[in-house]
Amino acid sequence: MPVVFQIGLLGLGTVGTGTANIILNPEQRHPLVRELNIAQVGVRSPDKARSVDLPPEVVTTDLDGIVTNPDIDIVVEVMGGIEPARSLVLKAIQHGKHVVTANKALIARHSDEIFTAAEAAGVYVLLEAAVGGGIPVIEPLKQSLCANRIDCITGILNGTTNYILTRMQQEGGDFEEILADAQELGYAEADPTADVDGFDAADKIAIVAALAYGGRINLDEVYCEGIRQITATDIDYADRLGFVIKLLATARRDRQSSQSSQSDRLEVRVHPTLVPKEHPLANVNDVFNAILVEGDPIGQVMFYGPGAGSGPTASAVVSDILNVAALLKVERSGSTKPDGTPMLDPLLAPSHQHYCSIRPIDDLETRFYTRLLAKDEPGVIGTLGICFGKNNVSLESIVQIDKHNEQAEIVIVTHKVREGNVRQALKAIRDFDVVEYVPGILRVLD
Repeated sequence: MPVVFQIGLLGLGTVGTGTANIILNPEQRHPLVRELNIAQVGVRSPDKARSVDLPPEVVTTDLDGIVTNPDIDIVVEVMGGIEPARSLVLKAIQHGKHVVTANKALIARHSDEIFTAAEAAGVYVLLEAAVGGGIPVIEPLKQSLCANRIDCITGILNGTTNYILTRMQQEGGDFEEILADAQELGYAEADPTADVDGFDAADKIAIVAALAYGGRINLDEVYCEGIRQITATDIDYADRLGFVIKLLATARRDRQSSQSSQSDRLEVRVHPTLVPKEHPLANVNDVFNAILVEGDPIGQVMFYGPGAGSGPTASAVVSDILNVAALLKVERSGSTKPDGTPMLDPLLAPSHQHYCSIRPIDDLETRFYTRLLAKDEPGVIGTLGICFGKNNVSLESIVQIDKHNEQAEIVIVTHKVREGNVRQALKAIRDFDVVEYVPGILRVLD
Protein backbone atom coordinates (compact mmCIF):
# COMPACT_ATOMS: atom_id res chain seq x y z
CA MET A 1 0.00 0.00 0.00
CA PRO A 2 1.56 3.33 -0.99
CA VAL A 3 2.49 5.92 1.60
CA VAL A 4 0.16 8.87 1.17
CA PHE A 5 0.45 11.06 4.25
CA GLN A 6 3.65 12.67 5.53
CA ILE A 7 3.83 13.35 9.26
CA GLY A 8 5.93 16.01 10.99
CA LEU A 9 6.32 15.15 14.67
CA LEU A 10 7.20 17.94 17.10
CA GLY A 11 8.59 16.32 20.23
CA LEU A 12 9.89 12.84 21.01
CA GLY A 13 9.25 12.54 24.72
CA THR A 14 6.88 10.06 26.34
CA VAL A 15 3.91 10.76 24.07
CA GLY A 16 5.98 11.42 20.94
CA THR A 17 7.81 8.11 21.35
CA GLY A 18 4.52 6.27 21.86
CA THR A 19 3.08 7.91 18.74
CA ALA A 20 6.10 7.03 16.62
CA ASN A 21 6.06 3.42 17.78
CA ILE A 22 2.41 2.99 16.75
CA ILE A 23 3.03 4.42 13.27
CA LEU A 24 6.20 2.36 12.81
CA ASN A 25 4.43 -0.87 13.80
CA PRO A 26 1.18 -0.95 11.80
CA GLU A 27 0.59 -4.72 11.95
CA GLN A 28 -2.94 -5.67 13.11
CA ARG A 29 -3.96 -2.01 13.30
CA HIS A 30 -6.26 -0.12 10.95
CA PRO A 31 -4.96 -0.43 7.34
CA LEU A 32 -4.72 3.36 7.07
CA VAL A 33 -1.82 3.32 9.57
CA ARG A 34 0.29 1.79 6.78
CA GLU A 35 -0.25 4.95 4.74
CA LEU A 36 1.39 7.16 7.36
CA ASN A 37 5.04 8.07 7.13
CA ILE A 38 7.07 9.94 9.73
CA ALA A 39 8.92 12.35 7.46
CA GLN A 40 10.57 14.51 10.15
CA VAL A 41 10.85 14.57 13.93
CA GLY A 42 11.78 17.74 15.78
CA VAL A 43 13.78 17.39 19.02
CA ARG A 44 16.00 19.52 21.22
CA SER A 45 18.74 16.89 21.69
CA PRO A 46 19.21 14.71 18.58
CA ASP A 47 21.87 12.49 20.18
CA LYS A 48 19.72 11.48 23.17
CA ALA A 49 19.05 7.73 23.43
CA ARG A 50 15.40 6.91 22.73
CA SER A 51 13.25 3.78 22.68
CA VAL A 52 12.16 4.20 19.07
CA ASP A 53 13.99 3.19 15.91
CA LEU A 54 14.06 6.19 13.56
CA PRO A 55 16.52 6.86 10.71
CA PRO A 56 19.03 9.52 11.83
CA GLU A 57 18.24 11.74 8.85
CA VAL A 58 14.60 12.06 10.01
CA VAL A 59 15.53 13.63 13.36
CA THR A 60 16.22 17.36 13.37
CA THR A 61 16.48 20.33 15.70
CA ASP A 62 14.99 22.60 13.03
CA LEU A 63 11.38 22.65 14.22
CA ASP A 64 10.59 25.69 12.11
CA GLY A 65 11.68 23.76 9.05
CA ILE A 66 9.19 21.01 9.82
CA VAL A 67 6.12 23.25 10.00
CA THR A 68 7.08 25.03 6.77
CA ASN A 69 8.11 21.89 4.85
CA PRO A 70 5.84 21.73 1.76
CA ASP A 71 5.91 17.91 1.81
CA ILE A 72 4.42 17.63 5.32
CA ASP A 73 0.65 17.00 5.45
CA ILE A 74 0.03 16.74 9.20
CA VAL A 75 1.99 18.37 12.02
CA VAL A 76 1.73 16.54 15.34
CA GLU A 77 2.55 18.73 18.35
CA VAL A 78 3.43 16.71 21.46
CA MET A 79 6.03 19.07 22.94
CA GLY A 80 3.84 20.49 25.70
CA GLY A 81 4.07 23.99 27.14
CA ILE A 82 2.96 27.23 25.54
CA GLU A 83 6.03 28.38 23.61
CA PRO A 84 7.41 27.52 21.15
CA ALA A 85 4.41 25.19 20.66
CA ARG A 86 1.96 28.07 20.04
CA SER A 87 4.15 29.78 17.45
CA LEU A 88 4.92 26.52 15.67
CA VAL A 89 1.27 25.47 15.51
CA LEU A 90 0.22 28.85 14.12
CA LYS A 91 3.01 28.75 11.53
CA ALA A 92 2.02 25.22 10.53
CA ILE A 93 -1.57 26.39 10.01
CA GLN A 94 -0.34 29.38 8.02
CA HIS A 95 1.47 26.95 5.72
CA GLY A 96 -1.64 24.84 5.19
CA LYS A 97 -0.78 21.99 7.56
CA HIS A 98 -3.39 20.09 9.52
CA VAL A 99 -2.53 19.89 13.21
CA VAL A 100 -2.93 17.20 15.86
CA THR A 101 -2.04 18.20 19.40
CA ALA A 102 -2.06 16.73 22.91
CA ASN A 103 -1.37 20.13 24.47
CA LYS A 104 -4.25 20.97 26.83
CA ALA A 105 -2.60 24.12 28.21
CA LEU A 106 -2.07 25.50 24.72
CA ILE A 107 -5.64 24.85 23.59
CA ALA A 108 -7.22 26.07 26.84
CA ARG A 109 -5.34 29.39 26.61
CA HIS A 110 -5.00 30.02 22.88
CA SER A 111 -7.85 28.18 21.16
CA ASP A 112 -9.28 31.50 19.93
CA GLU A 113 -6.36 32.43 17.69
CA ILE A 114 -5.54 28.82 16.76
CA PHE A 115 -9.08 27.89 15.66
CA THR A 116 -9.61 31.25 13.95
CA ALA A 117 -6.41 30.74 11.95
CA ALA A 118 -7.35 27.13 11.14
CA GLU A 119 -10.80 28.13 9.92
CA ALA A 120 -9.32 30.79 7.66
CA ALA A 121 -6.73 28.36 6.29
CA GLY A 122 -9.21 25.51 5.80
CA VAL A 123 -7.30 23.03 7.95
CA TYR A 124 -8.18 20.76 10.85
CA VAL A 125 -6.93 21.05 14.42
CA LEU A 126 -7.73 17.86 16.35
CA LEU A 127 -7.06 17.44 20.06
CA GLU A 128 -8.47 14.17 21.41
CA ALA A 129 -5.34 13.52 23.46
CA ALA A 130 -5.58 16.87 25.26
CA VAL A 131 -8.33 15.60 27.58
CA GLY A 132 -8.47 12.24 29.29
CA GLY A 133 -5.42 10.62 27.68
CA GLY A 134 -6.68 7.52 25.88
CA ILE A 135 -10.32 8.03 26.88
CA PRO A 136 -12.31 9.04 23.78
CA VAL A 137 -14.39 12.06 24.78
CA ILE A 138 -13.61 14.87 22.31
CA GLU A 139 -14.68 12.95 19.21
CA PRO A 140 -17.87 11.59 20.84
CA LEU A 141 -18.87 15.12 21.82
CA LYS A 142 -18.26 16.32 18.27
CA GLN A 143 -19.89 13.39 16.52
CA SER A 144 -21.62 10.57 18.42
CA LEU A 145 -23.38 12.88 20.91
CA CYS A 146 -23.83 15.91 18.66
CA ALA A 147 -27.60 15.38 18.38
CA ASN A 148 -27.98 15.87 22.13
CA ARG A 149 -28.51 18.97 24.19
CA ILE A 150 -25.72 18.61 26.76
CA ASP A 151 -26.95 19.50 30.22
CA CYS A 152 -23.90 18.69 32.33
CA ILE A 153 -20.40 17.24 32.14
CA THR A 154 -18.76 16.11 35.36
CA GLY A 155 -15.38 14.47 35.43
CA ILE A 156 -12.37 13.25 37.32
CA LEU A 157 -9.82 14.67 34.90
CA ASN A 158 -6.56 14.51 36.83
CA GLY A 159 -5.00 11.19 37.74
CA THR A 160 -2.50 12.60 40.25
CA THR A 161 -5.13 14.13 42.53
CA ASN A 162 -7.36 11.09 42.17
CA TYR A 163 -4.48 8.85 43.23
CA ILE A 164 -3.76 11.02 46.28
CA LEU A 165 -7.42 11.19 47.37
CA THR A 166 -7.83 7.43 46.83
CA ARG A 167 -4.83 6.73 49.07
CA MET A 168 -6.14 9.15 51.70
CA GLN A 169 -9.51 7.37 51.58
CA GLN A 170 -8.04 3.88 51.84
CA GLU A 171 -5.24 4.52 54.33
CA GLY A 172 -6.37 7.50 56.39
CA GLY A 173 -3.13 9.30 55.53
CA ASP A 174 -2.60 13.03 55.18
CA PHE A 175 -2.11 14.94 51.95
CA GLU A 176 1.57 15.85 52.26
CA GLU A 177 2.87 12.35 53.00
CA ILE A 178 0.87 10.75 50.20
CA LEU A 179 1.89 13.50 47.76
CA ALA A 180 5.53 12.67 48.57
CA ASP A 181 4.85 8.99 47.79
CA ALA A 182 3.15 9.94 44.53
CA GLN A 183 6.21 11.96 43.52
CA GLU A 184 8.53 9.03 44.28
CA LEU A 185 6.34 6.71 42.20
CA GLY A 186 6.26 9.16 39.28
CA TYR A 187 2.52 9.89 39.55
CA ALA A 188 3.19 13.48 40.59
CA GLU A 189 5.68 15.99 39.20
CA ALA A 190 8.46 17.50 41.30
CA ASP A 191 6.40 20.69 41.12
CA PRO A 192 2.84 19.35 41.54
CA THR A 193 1.12 22.75 41.38
CA ALA A 194 -0.75 22.22 38.10
CA ASP A 195 -2.23 18.98 39.40
CA VAL A 196 -2.95 19.51 43.10
CA ASP A 197 -4.15 23.11 42.71
CA GLY A 198 -6.61 22.11 40.00
CA PHE A 199 -5.11 24.00 37.03
CA ASP A 200 -4.65 20.88 34.88
CA ALA A 201 -8.29 19.89 35.38
CA ALA A 202 -9.40 23.47 34.67
CA ASP A 203 -7.60 23.43 31.30
CA LYS A 204 -9.37 20.19 30.38
CA ILE A 205 -12.88 21.17 31.46
CA ALA A 206 -12.53 24.46 29.56
CA ILE A 207 -11.79 22.51 26.37
CA VAL A 208 -14.65 20.06 26.93
CA ALA A 209 -17.12 22.83 27.80
CA ALA A 210 -16.26 24.75 24.63
CA LEU A 211 -17.07 21.69 22.53
CA ALA A 212 -20.20 20.72 24.43
CA TYR A 213 -21.78 24.17 24.52
CA GLY A 214 -20.65 25.63 21.22
CA GLY A 215 -18.76 28.61 22.62
CA ARG A 216 -15.29 29.47 23.79
CA ILE A 217 -14.37 29.57 27.45
CA ASN A 218 -12.32 32.31 29.10
CA LEU A 219 -10.03 30.27 31.35
CA ASP A 220 -9.71 33.16 33.80
CA GLU A 221 -13.42 32.82 34.54
CA VAL A 222 -13.20 29.13 35.45
CA TYR A 223 -13.30 28.73 39.25
CA CYS A 224 -10.38 26.58 40.33
CA GLU A 225 -9.67 25.09 43.75
CA GLY A 226 -7.30 22.22 44.50
CA ILE A 227 -6.94 19.56 47.19
CA ARG A 228 -4.17 20.88 49.43
CA GLN A 229 -6.66 21.78 52.18
CA ILE A 230 -8.23 18.28 52.32
CA THR A 231 -7.31 16.44 55.52
CA ALA A 232 -7.65 12.88 56.74
CA THR A 233 -10.31 14.22 59.11
CA ASP A 234 -12.41 15.50 56.20
CA ILE A 235 -12.01 12.16 54.42
CA ASP A 236 -13.17 10.34 57.57
CA TYR A 237 -16.18 12.56 58.18
CA ALA A 238 -17.20 12.36 54.53
CA ASP A 239 -17.07 8.57 54.80
CA ARG A 240 -19.29 8.62 57.90
CA LEU A 241 -21.81 10.76 56.03
CA GLY A 242 -21.87 8.38 53.04
CA PHE A 243 -19.50 10.27 50.70
CA VAL A 244 -16.05 10.11 49.15
CA ILE A 245 -14.09 13.25 48.25
CA LYS A 246 -13.06 13.68 44.60
CA LEU A 247 -11.59 16.59 42.66
CA LEU A 248 -14.38 17.18 40.14
CA ALA A 249 -14.37 19.34 37.05
CA THR A 250 -17.87 20.43 36.09
CA ALA A 251 -19.44 22.21 33.15
CA ARG A 252 -23.18 22.73 33.43
CA ARG A 253 -25.75 24.72 31.55
CA ASP A 254 -27.41 27.27 33.84
CA ARG A 255 -30.84 25.78 34.38
CA GLN A 256 -32.43 29.21 34.38
CA SER A 257 -31.08 30.04 30.90
CA SER A 258 -32.94 29.76 27.64
CA GLN A 259 -32.21 26.47 25.92
CA SER A 260 -31.53 28.13 22.60
CA SER A 261 -29.95 31.51 23.30
CA GLN A 262 -26.28 32.12 22.67
CA SER A 263 -26.30 34.12 25.88
CA ASP A 264 -26.79 30.94 27.93
CA ARG A 265 -24.76 31.06 31.11
CA LEU A 266 -22.63 28.13 32.16
CA GLU A 267 -21.15 26.89 35.39
CA VAL A 268 -17.54 25.85 34.71
CA ARG A 269 -15.58 24.98 37.84
CA VAL A 270 -13.01 22.69 39.46
CA HIS A 271 -13.02 21.90 43.17
CA PRO A 272 -13.03 19.05 45.71
CA THR A 273 -16.52 17.63 46.06
CA LEU A 274 -18.32 15.20 48.34
CA VAL A 275 -19.63 12.49 46.03
CA PRO A 276 -22.30 10.03 47.25
CA LYS A 277 -20.85 6.52 47.45
CA GLU A 278 -23.52 5.18 45.09
CA HIS A 279 -22.62 7.69 42.35
CA PRO A 280 -20.71 6.26 39.32
CA LEU A 281 -17.76 8.63 39.87
CA ALA A 282 -17.32 7.60 43.50
CA ASN A 283 -15.64 4.33 42.51
CA VAL A 284 -13.18 5.81 40.01
CA ASN A 285 -9.92 5.36 41.89
CA ASP A 286 -6.15 5.66 41.66
CA VAL A 287 -4.81 7.31 38.48
CA PHE A 288 -7.90 6.60 36.40
CA ASN A 289 -10.06 9.33 34.87
CA ALA A 290 -13.78 9.39 34.09
CA ILE A 291 -16.13 11.82 32.37
CA LEU A 292 -19.89 11.63 32.94
CA VAL A 293 -21.97 13.32 30.24
CA GLU A 294 -25.66 14.04 30.80
CA GLY A 295 -27.70 15.00 27.76
CA ASP A 296 -31.13 15.11 26.21
CA PRO A 297 -32.29 12.67 25.01
CA ILE A 298 -29.45 10.20 25.75
CA GLY A 299 -29.42 10.51 29.56
CA GLN A 300 -26.12 9.59 31.22
CA VAL A 301 -23.02 8.26 29.45
CA MET A 302 -19.69 7.71 31.24
CA PHE A 303 -16.24 7.44 29.67
CA TYR A 304 -13.66 5.72 31.88
CA GLY A 305 -10.04 4.70 31.55
CA PRO A 306 -6.38 5.69 31.94
CA GLY A 307 -6.07 9.46 31.73
CA ALA A 308 -2.38 9.76 30.95
CA GLY A 309 0.74 7.84 29.98
CA SER A 310 2.59 7.04 26.78
CA GLY A 311 0.30 4.32 25.44
CA PRO A 312 -3.13 5.84 26.16
CA THR A 313 -2.21 9.35 25.02
CA ALA A 314 -0.40 8.13 21.91
CA SER A 315 -3.47 6.05 21.06
CA ALA A 316 -5.56 9.24 21.02
CA VAL A 317 -2.94 11.13 19.00
CA VAL A 318 -2.78 8.48 16.27
CA SER A 319 -6.57 8.26 16.23
CA ASP A 320 -6.67 11.97 15.37
CA ILE A 321 -3.98 11.52 12.71
CA LEU A 322 -6.06 8.77 11.11
CA ASN A 323 -9.17 10.95 11.22
CA VAL A 324 -7.34 13.69 9.32
CA ALA A 325 -5.87 11.18 6.87
CA ALA A 326 -9.28 9.69 6.15
CA LEU A 327 -10.79 13.12 5.56
CA LEU A 328 -7.89 14.12 3.30
CA LYS A 329 -8.48 11.07 1.11
CA VAL A 330 -12.01 12.33 0.48
CA GLU A 331 -10.89 15.95 -0.01
CA ARG A 332 -8.23 14.94 -2.50
CA SER A 333 -10.96 13.42 -4.61
CA GLY A 334 -11.94 16.97 -5.55
CA SER A 335 -14.35 18.57 -3.03
CA THR A 336 -13.42 22.24 -2.64
CA LYS A 337 -15.06 25.60 -1.97
CA PRO A 338 -15.45 28.13 -4.81
CA ASP A 339 -12.27 29.89 -3.63
CA GLY A 340 -10.32 26.64 -3.94
CA THR A 341 -9.91 25.91 -0.20
CA PRO A 342 -10.88 22.39 0.95
CA MET A 343 -14.41 21.54 2.03
CA LEU A 344 -13.99 20.49 5.66
CA ASP A 345 -16.13 18.07 7.64
CA PRO A 346 -18.45 20.42 9.60
CA LEU A 347 -18.43 18.16 12.66
CA LEU A 348 -14.63 18.12 12.96
CA ALA A 349 -13.68 21.48 11.49
CA PRO A 350 -12.71 24.36 13.79
CA SER A 351 -15.08 27.31 13.86
CA HIS A 352 -14.93 30.82 15.25
CA GLN A 353 -17.45 31.00 18.07
CA HIS A 354 -18.76 33.42 20.67
CA TYR A 355 -17.51 33.38 24.25
CA CYS A 356 -19.77 31.73 26.79
CA SER A 357 -20.95 33.65 29.83
CA ILE A 358 -19.64 31.96 32.98
CA ARG A 359 -21.68 32.11 36.16
CA PRO A 360 -19.71 33.46 39.20
CA ILE A 361 -18.97 30.84 41.85
CA ASP A 362 -20.85 32.86 44.48
CA ASP A 363 -24.04 32.21 42.49
CA LEU A 364 -23.58 28.43 42.61
CA GLU A 365 -26.49 26.67 44.28
CA THR A 366 -25.72 23.30 45.83
CA ARG A 367 -25.33 21.59 49.20
CA PHE A 368 -22.26 22.39 51.30
CA TYR A 369 -20.19 20.70 53.98
CA THR A 370 -18.01 22.49 56.49
CA ARG A 371 -16.17 21.56 59.64
CA LEU A 372 -15.16 23.88 62.46
CA LEU A 373 -13.65 23.88 65.93
CA ALA A 374 -15.43 25.83 68.68
CA LYS A 375 -15.37 26.04 72.46
CA ASP A 376 -17.25 23.18 74.03
CA GLU A 377 -19.86 25.15 75.92
CA PRO A 378 -23.68 25.45 75.91
CA GLY A 379 -25.37 27.46 73.19
CA VAL A 380 -22.64 27.26 70.56
CA ILE A 381 -24.59 25.11 68.10
CA GLY A 382 -27.65 27.33 68.52
CA THR A 383 -25.57 30.46 67.87
CA LEU A 384 -24.13 28.92 64.71
CA GLY A 385 -27.58 27.92 63.52
CA ILE A 386 -28.92 31.44 64.02
CA CYS A 387 -26.01 32.93 62.06
CA PHE A 388 -26.60 30.62 59.11
CA GLY A 389 -30.31 31.43 59.23
CA LYS A 390 -29.66 35.17 59.12
CA ASN A 391 -27.67 34.62 55.94
CA ASN A 392 -30.44 32.57 54.29
CA VAL A 393 -28.59 29.27 54.67
CA SER A 394 -30.87 26.34 55.45
CA LEU A 395 -29.14 23.55 57.39
CA GLU A 396 -29.68 19.87 56.79
CA SER A 397 -27.65 18.90 59.86
CA ILE A 398 -25.35 20.45 62.46
CA VAL A 399 -23.78 18.00 64.88
CA GLN A 400 -20.86 17.77 67.27
CA ILE A 401 -18.73 14.88 66.04
CA ASP A 402 -15.73 14.85 68.37
CA LYS A 403 -14.22 16.67 71.31
CA HIS A 404 -10.56 17.68 71.61
CA ASN A 405 -9.64 18.94 75.08
CA GLU A 406 -12.02 21.89 75.54
CA GLN A 407 -12.88 22.19 71.84
CA ALA A 408 -15.83 20.67 70.02
CA GLU A 409 -15.52 19.58 66.41
CA ILE A 410 -18.74 20.46 64.63
CA VAL A 411 -19.77 19.27 61.16
CA ILE A 412 -22.41 21.18 59.20
CA VAL A 413 -24.22 20.10 56.04
CA THR A 414 -26.57 22.55 54.32
CA HIS A 415 -29.55 22.09 52.08
CA LYS A 416 -29.20 23.37 48.52
CA VAL A 417 -28.27 27.03 49.02
CA ARG A 418 -26.35 29.83 47.33
CA GLU A 419 -22.57 29.73 47.83
CA GLY A 420 -22.30 33.47 48.41
CA ASN A 421 -24.67 33.14 51.36
CA VAL A 422 -22.62 30.32 52.88
CA ARG A 423 -19.44 32.37 52.54
CA GLN A 424 -21.09 35.36 54.23
CA ALA A 425 -22.23 33.15 57.12
CA LEU A 426 -18.75 31.66 57.57
CA LYS A 427 -17.17 35.11 57.42
CA ALA A 428 -19.37 36.18 60.34
CA ILE A 429 -18.76 32.92 62.22
CA ARG A 430 -14.99 33.35 62.02
CA ASP A 431 -15.38 36.50 64.11
CA PHE A 432 -17.17 34.68 66.96
CA ASP A 433 -15.09 34.42 70.13
CA VAL A 434 -16.22 30.83 70.66
CA VAL A 435 -15.01 29.70 67.22
CA GLU A 436 -11.37 28.65 66.99
CA TYR A 437 -11.03 27.44 63.41
CA VAL A 438 -13.08 27.29 60.20
CA PRO A 439 -11.13 25.51 57.44
CA GLY A 440 -13.56 26.37 54.66
CA ILE A 441 -16.28 24.66 52.68
CA LEU A 442 -16.63 21.63 50.46
CA ARG A 443 -19.42 21.33 47.96
CA VAL A 444 -21.69 18.29 47.82
CA LEU A 445 -22.48 16.80 44.41
CA ASP A 446 -26.01 17.73 43.39
